[in-house]
This record gives sequence, structure tokens and C-alpha cells, in this order.
Amino acid sequence: MEGVIDALTRELLTELGGFDWSVTEFVRVTDARLPPRVFQRICPELDTGSQTPSGTPVYLQLLGSQPDRLGENAQVAAALGAPVIDMNFGCPAKTVNRHDGGAALLRSPERVYQAVRGVHSALEGTGVPVTAKLRLGFEDKTLALECARAAEDGGAQRLVVHARTRREGYRPPAHWEWVSRIREQAGVPVVVNGDIWTLDEYWKAREVSGCQDVMLGRAALADPWLAKRIRHWQLTGERLPATRWQDRSALLTAYVQRIDPALPSKVVVSLLKQWLNIMRQHDSEAGEHFQRLRRITALDDFMTALQDESQRSETAMSLSG
Repeated sequence: MEGVIDALTRELLTELGGFDWSVTEFVRVTDARLPPRVFQRICPELDTGSQTPSGTPVYLQLLGSQPDRLGENAQVAAALGAPVIDMNFGCPAKTVNRHDGGAALLRSPERVYQAVRGVHSALEGTGVPVTAKLRLGFEDKTLALECARAAEDGGAQRLVVHARTRREGYRPPAHWEWVSRIREQAGVPVVVNGDIWTLDEYWKAREVSGCQDVMLGRAALADPWLAKRIRHWQLTGERLPATRWQDRSALLTAYVQRIDPALPSKVVVSLLKQWLNIMRQHDSEAGEHFQRLRRITALDDFMTALQDESQRSETAMSLSG
């Protein structure tokens, strides 16, 4: 989710409802104690009680491998007001893994333990808990249970498990049954993640994994109303209507209206296309609109075309209805 879930996106998604908490993009920790401005750039919500404007807590995520450096930076984040420090052992990006971060540590349960222990020890007395985001392994699932146990033994108070290895990337299927094996041995809450794109998949992931909670990543962008749809079903047993293109278009428009005006137009268009590209992978109508919008490079032209696509969809709906 690097480069996708920024503060504005968190603001828009949590306004729609259904989320209990959110997590930042990772702060990359190498061999230095980072200045406060780095954490505030990744998590500007630190200045507003570590919550989105709608009141959803925001946890700050660290990525790195050196226990001492991770601990020092966790202390900085905690002093700035981070309510939870989440540790990233799940990023599959080649650049991150080559620099000994993310899923690369899953090749050694001892290194997972030491990294978590470094943060947990540094935060003793602050009241700020540590959580961990894991995959099922690097090349294979041989060490899945050991890595999860290592994170817990290191002091993680919750485990979020993306149900694939680093080698599997984001290719279906997600192996929710392996999350069940981790949950059965864990003494802390386990959250299942991966391939939860619909209400039916939410329920299946819970059934197979046995987890009470799920984490949405790309799916929250693909259908921004999915969390609300899940929460509504939990409370009422009713299914909300499917998300319409007009709703997606309105959300993208709100994104542009609230984005930093100093950001170059070409960057804004790139972000919009990135979001649309995720939407289209699980919605055929969004895919049709994406194909008509994908070659537009100027922001004003893009927004005009986006409005035209909404009108086109509304007209088609009126004719068919």
C-alpha cells in the first residue's frame, strides 16, 4: 500500500464508516534516528490526536531490521502521540527486501523476534503497544508458525497475517487456512488479511481462519464502501446495494478537491489512475471507464472526462431502468 494510503485517502475512506482503526504507510528505518518531521509527514494525524477527522485511530507503522534503531524511532513516534506502533514484516517489494526490510525478515524467526523485542523494550513504560503485520513466509510457508510465534514472543500484542508468502505476492488464492493454524497457536488476537474483496469473501475468510477481525488493504480502494457494507451486515443482517460508478466518481472528485494544491497536476492524475486501476480489477463497469480515461494526462481534462463518464453511466442506468 506504499504510495496509496496517505492521510487524505485515510480521511476519505474512514468518513464512509466501518473501520475500527487504520495504519499508515511504513516509515523506513535504517541506521539513523529520524527527526519528528518524517513521522509527521507520513502520519500528519499525529497533530490531531492520531485520529482521522472522523475519529478513526491511526497506528504508525515502522519497517526495518535493526532492533536498536527500530526501538529509538519507536520512541520518537510514541513521544509524538502514536497510539500503536505496527511493524511491517509483510512488504513484498523487491527494493524493500533487497535492503533487508519487510518480508525479507521472515527467513529468520530469530530476526523477527529481535526486531519486535527491540521496539517492545524501547516502549516499556509508555503504554504504547506493538503489533506486527506478517506474511506466511518468504519463499514458502515452512516458517510461518515460527515467525508468528517469534513476533508474539518479542512482544507483539496483535498479529495481522496476510495469507500469502512473499513469493506468491498478490496472486490468488489467499491461504486463510494457514491463518487458522497461526490463530490456534497464538496467545494474542490474530487478524486475517488478503483477498477479502466482497461481503461473501469477508464471511468466508472469517469462517476459514476463525478470526474475528479482518484487515482490508487494496479492497478498501477497490470498493471504498466495503467496510461500511460489512459493518451494516454485522449490525442488521442486511446487504447494502452494490457500489455505483457515480459513487466512485464522486469520491475521486472529492479526493481532487481536497488534495494539496501545490502537488503537480501530473502527480494527481497518476494517483487517480492508480486508484482507478485498483477499482477496475474487481468491478467491470469501473474497468470500462478506466479504459476511456487511462490515456488522459492533463488534470482538467481528466476531471471533465470523469464527469462525462458519470453522466454516461447515469444515462445508461436510466435507459435500462
